[in-house]
Amino acid sequence: MVAPRPPLPGAVGLSHLRPYDWEAADGVCGGGPHMHLACTEAYVVTGGQGSVQTLTVGEGYRDTPLEAGSLVWFTPGTVHRMVEGDGLRVTVLMENSGLPEAGDAVFTFPAALLADPEAYARAAAPPADAFAARRRRDLAVEGYLVLRDALADGDTEPLLAFHRAAARLVAPKVPSWEAPWRSGPLAAAQRTGEHLAALAGADPAHLAAAVVAVTGPSRRDGFGMCGRRDEYTLDAP
Repeated sequence: MVAPRPPLPGAVGLSHLRPYDWEAADGVCGGGPHMHLACTEAYVVTGGQGSVQTLTVGEGYRDTPLEAGSLVWFTPGTVHRMVEGDGLRVTVLMENSGLPEAGDAVFTFPAALLADPEAYARAAAPPADAFAARRRRDLAVEGYLVLRDALADGDTEPLLAFHRAAARLVAPKVPSWEAPWRSGPLAAAQRTGEHLAALAGADPAHLAAAVVAVTGPSRRDGFGMCGRRDEYTLDAP
């Protein structure tokens, strides 16, 4: 029996992204704006340049430049949109590997779609081709621009209404998130506690179980929320 690969530290998820180069309604090329409800996300920029546009209740609209060497991260509740500049390449680190894949992200679709779970699910479904990916992106930009314009006028209510709609959409899925959370991030933290307790007693037994894990992308050039995505499947022990 082959032992499963250990997860990345803290059960972090990893992918590589190239933002879409399709122009949106506001003349900007980039991905589909969306928000995570339970997970913090980090961008490590490995090449090119561009930006990430964000919307938050506290800071309003912000456009953060990205260039090789930049590290930007944002907590749950941050609407974000990756924007292409010139050959932008990003390695994405996601908290709670397994939860984002289970539906932790909600697109900024127009309010009518957010109010209809079945219609939202159809519009947010993984696209089969570039046409469908662009259509999904454009729907997200349509709703995003409404939120951004309202924040520019000092009105946070549309963004708060989006938060409420997003919470209603994910509520039925949350019970299914318990298992990946327990087997991933919670288990990783508990293992550290066990190691600390052992080391406090000068017990090195766990060091004899050390392993080295190597893997590669489980899928290349897929249609992600932000752009073309190389995905990694990282097994939990």
